[in-house]
Amino acid sequence: MTCASHPPDDGGAAAPTGTADRPDPAADAVPPPLTWLYVPGDRPDVVTKALGCGADVVLIDLEDAVAPERKDHALRATAERLADPVPGPVPVHVRVNALDGPRAATEIRALAGLPGLAGLRLPKVHGPAAVHRAATWATGPAAARTPVPALYALLESARGIEHAFAIATAHPALRGIAIGEADLRAELGLRDDGGLLWPRSRTVIAARAAGLAPPPQSVYPDVRDGDGLSRSCAHGRDLGFWGRAAIHPRQLPVIEAAYLPTGAEIEAAEEVVKAAAGGAGAVALPDGRFVDAAVVAGARRVLALAHRRR
Repeated sequence: MTCASHPPDDGGAAAPTGTADRPDPAADAVPPPLTWLYVPGDRPDVVTKALGCGADVVLIDLEDAVAPERKDHALRATAERLADPVPGPVPVHVRVNALDGPRAATEIRALAGLPGLAGLRLPKVHGPAAVHRAATWATGPAAARTPVPALYALLESARGIEHAFAIATAHPALRGIAIGEADLRAELGLRDDGGLLWPRSRTVIAARAAGLAPPPQSVYPDVRDGDGLSRSCAHGRDLGFWGRAAIHPRQLPVIEAAYLPTGAEIEAAEEVVKAAAGGAGAVALPDGRFVDAAVVAGARRVLALAHRRR
């Protein structure tokens, strides 16, 4: 390992309340983060190494990667790091413990106002009220309200998948959703990936319908199977996912390579953008195809990624 890393709520639907203040990702040529690296919160030395591994975002984990007797230490170490407004060269998010457990409220209250925190990952979100509860914990007492940090909901249960859109629109501070496949696979008793096809698509559609960026894929658990990871990423890209969470630095270049545009895709995007430069609305390409504004925005994102490849 070169950089060293490890790996009762309601389900009631709520009226969409979180989309009004969100920019439309389809209109933004700057793509969202591509790689997210999980790192255990009780290992400050490993966190330091992870920050230099090349991930777009480092996810400090207080949940699955930390043994119960080490969780208090993990929270203290994480709070100390995030007291620095610039804790590293890339944004730092924190995955707290389950929202229906005894630790989440304390963790969110301790971390939400820290200047180095870029986002909170909320595990096992079953319904929109869980997002509101986390946002309430994050704002602090009424006399000292602080802005809610960016929130990201992890859908890891059948209830979470069923309420994906309600969760995605639950609160203006919610900036993304993602699927947690290990817990979902266990709950559903799945024997292969075929049973995950609908939950995966549901997550992608809910995110886009809510005006959120495309969700990243769930982690690929076998850190030595680069070929399998590459194939899985190609499948995820076909389904509309964008990038992936990793549990080891060696997975990062595989994920990046799978999601970066090919030469043919770059050439096609350049053709679209060139044609669109001549006017507004739908435009015609030399081969007779018409493309609209959404296609042009997608082409600009491809070209932004092409610069990343170079």
